[in-house]
Amino acid sequence: MPARAPSRHVETGTGSARIHDRVARALLVLAAAGAVAAVAGAVGAVADAGPATRMVETWRMLGFGVFAGVFLLLVYRPRLYAGIWELAILNKLALTLAALSFGSGADGADAALIADGAVTLILLAAYVLSRGWTAWSTARAVA
Repeated sequence: MPARAPSRHVETGTGSARIHDRVARALLVLAAAGAVAAVAGAVGAVADAGPATRMVETWRMLGFGVFAGVFLLLVYRPRLYAGIWELAILNKLALTLAALSFGSGADGADAALIADGAVTLILLAAYVLSRGWTAWSTARAVA
């Protein structure tokens, strides 16, 4: 009887790597759904924007769409896109810190603090659960 190759996923007391991946993917789908909802919510802001803010509102709306796509790419292959995890986490963390530093005196800061803070936590949890940092090993192996 041939020897069985060792499993790439080690069972732990808290669950298997497969379960971790599923939870991570569910968190990313939640983040993507939130980004899609943000796109839908921003349509009205773009339509109502005057000439002074129309471009920035459009940029913001399309940015939500880009993040929805990024989150879905990470759902599809969480250990393939080296650097994408880190860029997304840093962006959401920077927005959270900016909202925190602006305080409630800036329009939208409270909402951004809650939304971007939650997405930062979701991304960090998904990154750890899916071992997103291993994408760098894949990138080095292909290069």
